[in-house]
Amino acid sequence: QVQLVESGGGLVQAGGSLRLSCALSGGTFRRYAMGWYRQAPGKEREFVAAISCSGGSTHYTDSVKGRFTISRDNAKNMVYLQMNSLKPEDTAVYHCAAHQTSGPNWDTIVVITTGGYDYWGQGTQVTVSS
Repeated sequence: QVQLVESGGGLVQAGGSLRLSCALSGGTFRRYAMGWYRQAPGKEREFVAAISCSGGSTHYTDSVKGRFTISRDNAKNMVYLQMNSLKPEDTAVYHCAAHQTSGPNWDTIVVITTGGYDYWGQGTQVTVSS
């Protein structure tokens, strides 16, 4: 059974940085396309960033481009989200998600739709104070 566990959230001042981590267990990590989502109070879950199995393809929502970087370490079964220049509007619970790939070009697939993911973590709280 695949499990995802996030860590690294916390309270930070505007302009600061945080690095989120997500560990996948129970599956062959290199076959999973990974993503980060966030959900603020009273709002729907929002796509943040995604990365292919190989790490060679990434995609970001416009509001985080140039500030956030998604990366993965297939040897450690980990995916990361480096968040710089944080803003109060980045405050949310951040979730990682995994999609088990198959078929041709499986290692280049980037998933950017909520329904495209098979597994979700419980989330880690990020709070950015002004």
